[in-house]
Amino acid sequence: MFRLPVGSRRAYSRAVTDRPIGVLLLQLGTPDSPKTSDVRTYLREFLSDPRVLDMPAAARHLLLNGVILPLRPGRSAHAYRQIWTDEGSPLIIHTERLARKVGRRLGDGYRVAYGMRYQSPSIASAIAKLTGAGCDRLIVFPLFPQYASASGGSAVAKTLAVVADRWNVLDVSTIGPFYDNPGFLHAVAAAARPALDEFRPDHVVFSYHGLPAKQIRKSDPTGQWCLANQDCCEAINEANRFCYRAHSFATTRGLVAELGIEEGSYHTTFQSRLTGQKWIKPYTDKVLPQLYAGGVRRLAVLTPSFAADCLETLEEIGIRGRNQWMELGGEELLLLPCVNDSDLWATAVANLIRGRAGVRSDPEHARP
Repeated sequence: MFRLPVGSRRAYSRAVTDRPIGVLLLQLGTPDSPKTSDVRTYLREFLSDPRVLDMPAAARHLLLNGVILPLRPGRSAHAYRQIWTDEGSPLIIHTERLARKVGRRLGDGYRVAYGMRYQSPSIASAIAKLTGAGCDRLIVFPLFPQYASASGGSAVAKTLAVVADRWNVLDVSTIGPFYDNPGFLHAVAAAARPALDEFRPDHVVFSYHGLPAKQIRKSDPTGQWCLANQDCCEAINEANRFCYRAHSFATTRGLVAELGIEEGSYHTTFQSRLTGQKWIKPYTDKVLPQLYAGGVRRLAVLTPSFAADCLETLEEIGIRGRNQWMELGGEELLLLPCVNDSDLWATAVANLIRGRAGVRSDPEHARP
């Protein structure tokens, strides 16, 4: 029987126990460039996911190839060109910077990489980077504050599939939704507060990414609560603990308290819907005319379902939403920034990771 010498066994044991923990930050993804061809490639991968287009495979194929891909890539490419920077996609830029900051906060016992559910850098390449750095344990952190099968669920499922395909399967743990995490709420409020104080809005809209109503119902284990009454999202319970809409309203409640926004001076809405299906309401673009008719002229918008600014924040709200508001006669619409790679957010992420690793948060960096 083969046995290592005693000295070698000790050195080997230390090497195993001293291996760094791998941290994988997950985001949805972005085209490689704003060219129509690259946007089409991105949309094909994104919308081929059955967790996103939740319908029978044949219907999904017909919708994607018969309607969406012939028409949408050109329009989406135009939108991407309006937000693209010299450094590239804002989503990639902020995520990469966040990964570096989180790595510095965590220190030598960790290695941090980031991957995109769709396109580059891929989840597989990020995992290869971490295992190449000697990581046998992986903490997966989907950067989606509220749970949805189409975002965090899909990203985790893809990660587990990549891990399962390896000969040596890693020890994997995940961090769940953080919609009510005090560190997240504090970071969002801190990013928004200076602009809010200067702008002094008449009203604040908390605009979240939309979801088809049927996906909300599918996340209800009782099948009897979600979207069954007007009060279904007023508190988190056993029936709606996976409910994206309930998580969104909980985020709004937390931010309203954190920012000291008065009752009656804010709305929770949902954006980014596709036509032809019932999506969760109220719709952001339908609420804006109602607010203007009610006397609002200076409107501020937060987008707290996004941890980093991207097409849906910068173009959909910051450009199209603002144009809609101005055409209605509004004085100004201010898009408030996401947490992006702020120092407070990087600290909150690091503390969540330490908690998942079974290590206490660093009190010196809990609220820098």
